[in-house]
This record gives sequence, structure tokens and C-alpha cells, in this order.
Amino acid sequence: MSGVFVTGTDTDVGKTMVSAWLVRSWRADYWKPIQSGTDDCWDADVIRKVAPDSHVHPSTYALKAPLSPHEAARLEGVTLRGEMFRLPPTQHPLVVEGAGGALVPINDDEVMADVMLRLGLPVLVVARSGLGTINHTLLTLEALRHRGLTVAGVILNGPPNPANARAIEQFGKIPVIAELPPLDGIAGLIAHPPLEWTL
Repeated sequence: MSGVFVTGTDTDVGKTMVSAWLVRSWRADYWKPIQSGTDDCWDADVIRKVAPDSHVHPSTYALKAPLSPHEAARLEGVTLRGEMFRLPPTQHPLVVEGAGGALVPINDDEVMADVMLRLGLPVLVVARSGLGTINHTLLTLEALRHRGLTVAGVILNGPPNPANARAIEQFGKIPVIAELPPLDGIAGLIAHPPLEWTL
């Protein structure tokens, strides 16, 4: 199976918009293993609007509170277990979106990077394009590589910042495969050209 695991340097860096862009560009399936904040929104709804012909696989865990996975699960009396995560069967490319960043806890012993290891997909890191992103991105890359994960590249989300992109490529030894500029919501993303980089 071809696919990627999309993580971010932080929450609200644009993982869902980037994931929707990838799904639309590659005509891929989408899966978010852990969805927290179901009372407010479902990230899968964004995918369906941007790529209506895509197949959205159900989350393994859907939690109501918009909190880190381990805390949202605790409030519901649920224990998230890493062994519960299995890649859904598909004949299409698969975009898997993580919850939060690489080191967000899912329980008392495991973090999101452990889920990535279990699934075995290369990782794409989504980061903000502006001030502070160099340090956050390099730390994320270091943490992923320390755990033996393969990082395919970085996507910067926000106003173009060539200096930050160059620094991330130089010090992170990683390609910045795309820079997604500010867009006018879902309509802007639908109108945006597809990503030319392929799996």
C-alpha cells in the first residue's frame, strides 16, 4: 500500500487542510485514527467537501472533547491502545492524519509517534511558515528520526517564506516539498492546483 502519515509541529498548523489537499491531488483515501473534538467538528467533513469522491475510513477512536487524545479519552473513561491501530484495507493511496504533534500522548505509555511506527508509513511534517517554525520543525524531525521513522518531507503552511524553507532543508536534511499559501477556506483549497509531488 502507498500512503503517508501526516503529522504537525503543533496543533492548528493546518494538518487537515494539507491532508485534504493530498487526498484531492492523489485521489487517495483518508483515515484519521484518533479524532478528538467531535462535538465541534469532524476533520473528515473537510475532506468530504474538498474531495467528495474520496473514501473516508472511520476513526478507530472518536472522542468528544477537543483535547489531547489521552486527556479526551480519560474524560470518557476510555483507554487508547496502540495495538488497536491497523491500516484500513484499500487499493488506493492512503492519507493518514495524526492528532496533534508527533509526541502527543495517546495513553500513559505511548505517544503518536508510536502509532506511526506501528502503521509503517513514511511521514510528512506540516509546519507553519512563519517565525519560530525552524526550531519547531527541526525538533519534530529529530524526534521522528530518533524513533526510526522515515520522514518523506515537510510542507509549510502559510505566507511563503523562502528563508525558513531553505533553513529547514539545510539543517533538517529534508526537502520542503511544498508551501501551501493562505487560502480562502475550503473554496480556496478546491481551486488551488494539485500537489505535483507524488508518493
